Amino acid sequence: MARPLIGITGPSRGAAGPRFCVSVAVRWSGGQPLQLRPGDDIEQTLHGVVVTGGHDVHPTLYAEEPEVEPNYDQERDAFESAMIDQALDRDIPLLGICRGAQLLNVRLGGSLFQDINPIRRLTSKRRSLLPLKTVTIDPDAELLAHWHDRRVRVNSLHNQAIKNLGDGLSVVARDQDNIIQAIESRNSPFLLGVQWHPEFLLYQSCQRWLFRRLVECSQ
Repeated sequence: MARPLIGITGPSRGAAGPRFCVSVAVRWSGGQPLQLRPGDDIEQTLHGVVVTGGHDVHPTLYAEEPEVEPNYDQERDAFESAMIDQALDRDIPLLGICRGAQLLNVRLGGSLFQDINPIRRLTSKRRSLLPLKTVTIDPDAELLAHWHDRRVRVNSLHNQAIKNLGDGLSVVARDQDNIIQAIESRNSPFLLGVQWHPEFLLYQSCQRWLFRRLVECSQ
């Protein structure tokens, strides 16, 4: 059986490390990774999509004005918005990572905290690839139901987060400050957004499972 083709989105330049790690995870899971950048053809046959992390989502996409020092990539915003819309229209399995989870929420009508530092009380403001933050998985989560531990240690590289939830999405994980850390749709075979970076935690079986399940649902 041919490997399902999994599109991996990212910026025009840079982000080689996370894109490589996602590609490795997809290949290990039985998929065929395809790197996609702004300007690439999205009207091709993809069986699954991973929207990776990176720049902040521009607030005009959820009808707000910028509140923080800009760190935006509007070319990427437009490209990945089209990718997400296509995946939603065609019911293609999709995993959103960090920025990818935020943009998925925005495309479904949600909004974001532009800067979460003022609302952090119990979690560190330090960005780290290491799993230094604890998230609690909702017992009613479907896509994360296989995780035996309800409390999982993850990494944290974000300064924005989901505020108002998009249509059809459910919150399935929060951190100790009650900030949303994972969302899913129960109306799709695989539509999941996680605020952490599982591609940097592949030594954890639960993180590898995310990619494996995405590929399985893309068959």
